[in-house]
Amino acid sequence: MPAYHEFAAAFPWFFPLAAALFGAIMGSFLNVCIYRIPAEQSIVTPGSHCACGQPIKWYDNIPVLSWFVLRGRARCCGRPYSFRYAFVELLTAALFLACWRLFPPAKAVCGMVFVSVLVSATFIDLDHLIIPDVFTLGAGLFGVLLSFLVPALHGQQQGIYLVDSLRAGTASLEGLFLGSGLVLWIALLAELALKKEAMGFGDVKFVGMIGAFCGWQGAVFAIFGGAIVGTVWFAFALLWQKVSGKKVGVAASAEAPAGEPAALGFGVHVPFGPMLAVAGLLYFLWFYSAVADYFGQLGELL
Repeated sequence: MPAYHEFAAAFPWFFPLAAALFGAIMGSFLNVCIYRIPAEQSIVTPGSHCACGQPIKWYDNIPVLSWFVLRGRARCCGRPYSFRYAFVELLTAALFLACWRLFPPAKAVCGMVFVSVLVSATFIDLDHLIIPDVFTLGAGLFGVLLSFLVPALHGQQQGIYLVDSLRAGTASLEGLFLGSGLVLWIALLAELALKKEAMGFGDVKFVGMIGAFCGWQGAVFAIFGGAIVGTVWFAFALLWQKVSGKKVGVAASAEAPAGEPAALGFGVHVPFGPMLAVAGLLYFLWFYSAVADYFGQLGELL
């Protein structure tokens, strides 16, 4: 590690820039995953192609930059394509940079994995009201594996690797099972009270995944923090819908025509995964120390 620290001291811009560039490239790949995985298509083949069927040249597939150079239109046929592609790349780049700046290298890399899962699951849930198992069960198990391999992911750095590994792995498993178990009970009780499904099972597994990376405290924070984020978003969305007269395009209802958003209100399904993802991200990047102190003080009182 001395060579790494010497290089980082001599060129302090290099690793943050590399993290951001890698994040933009990964964001481009996440766009592929967001589009293809719900459609049960391969994320490997065929290569990137336009809606008209023409392959996209490498110089038209440069993350972020290509969208601005082409002004949001395909070179081959002139069709417009959404700014969301560039936004996902920019968002992933910014979050990868945040991970690198906030954590030591090993935890930063684990954070990049976590961020990639959150970003992918968020946009898939917004589009389809589902979170595929690869981003819940698969990512949750991978989070447990990473916890055993990188104890720093759960703050275990006592100096004896085997002990740290077992403690971090245990914390991950606690987060996986307690997080998903808690939200499952909340979902069941809400369904009993409302006489209809209140939360999808994908959200249950998604909280378990967050717990695998963040521990049980992070899972609890994601549940209640996600509810706060959702309440704030819902209030602003209702206000926007009332002022603009336009429907918010992330809700669905049985009464709405297929493929069209429904007006927000009671009986309308709104994806909860993005709210959980935002809360989980806030915990992982900034609030983990404050939440740990809070639960520590609460434990002393009890």
